[in-house]
Amino acid sequence: MTKIALLTCDKLPHLKPSDQQLIPELKKHNIEARAAIWDNSEEDWTAYDYLVFRNTWDYYEKEETFNQWLSKIEHLGIPTLNSLNVIQKNKHKFYLQELEQNGITILPTYFQKKTAHLDLKNNIPAHWEKMVIKPAFSAGSYLTKVFEPYEMELINIEYQSIAQEKDLLVQEFQPEITSSGETSFIFFNKEFSHAVNKKPAANDFRIQVQFGGQYTLVQPSESLIQQAQEIVNQFPEPLLYARVDGIVKNNTIHLMEVECIEPDLYFDYAPEALRKFIHAIVQLIQ
Repeated sequence: MTKIALLTCDKLPHLKPSDQQLIPELKKHNIEARAAIWDNSEEDWTAYDYLVFRNTWDYYEKEETFNQWLSKIEHLGIPTLNSLNVIQKNKHKFYLQELEQNGITILPTYFQKKTAHLDLKNNIPAHWEKMVIKPAFSAGSYLTKVFEPYEMELINIEYQSIAQEKDLLVQEFQPEITSSGETSFIFFNKEFSHAVNKKPAANDFRIQVQFGGQYTLVQPSESLIQQAQEIVNQFPEPLLYARVDGIVKNNTIHLMEVECIEPDLYFDYAPEALRKFIHAIVQLIQ
């Protein structure tokens, strides 16, 4: 019997409820799966045939520890889904630069490398009326803030110590996020599964459900699905899952990010999603 660790964090030691459903379903395919906290020093990773990243939702708060752990797993030679190559690249949002160079439409973004002298005023386009700043190694609106040009100096001061330790992204704020919301296109084994639209609560820009975001299953046009497929196809390696997050403007996806580490896959919103995900795991490990 194949043994799989479904990687999670100490905040969710038994996985998110929707991910807990994976364990009995995988057993039907002769796959023994169990939840395992990624930074648990007592865990014997060599006991598993595969590690599957699921609810590792604190990795960005433990950057150094996470990087060391990835190196350890690589040294042990244990295969992971998604692969360590994908994880290493996807954990740092400067991958958006490469996608843009390859012709993918991304949100207008300024990529700020680590610096002891943060100076946004001389680097941000003057026509931007509102901006979002966040670390390149982050998730879930971590250290994320919306600001306007008149607040630039305050942001320079507030983020100076962060900029000394972390690369940053500054993106032009898109007002559509509050009206049309953000759409997530979910792929399993590089095949489109389903899409979910996420709108923030009134007077907020964060679409996460913990901040009051409202989620709805949607059926995108074939054109939008094809655009999301082209983004996923930028990855040469196999992908157990990928979530393409973007804002749709004029029937074009403006990419915010491609989640390949620990995204919520919205099993609760799409009845067939769990079955498709199980099928993708079975395909990739056989």
